[in-house]
Amino acid sequence: WVDNVMVERLWRSVKYEEVYLKAYSSVTDAKKQLSAYFEFYNLKRPHSSLNKMTPNEFYYDQLPQQNKVA
Repeated sequence: WVDNVMVERLWRSVKYEEVYLKAYSSVTDAKKQLSAYFEFYNLKRPHSSLNKMTPNEFYYDQLPQQNKVA
């Protein structure tokens, strides 16, 4: 688990915030709802370990700034 601590934390969040709270009617339904959860997780859910930013915000904040050359 030490090698994959970030992935383990992600799957813990997925299980406790999504999977264990729902009863999916089909595999298709599960895929659809899990896709929506990952969108929420990456785009809307603030993370304390990322200084209350979403993973999407944190990622783009860390990219080097590109200078536009005219």
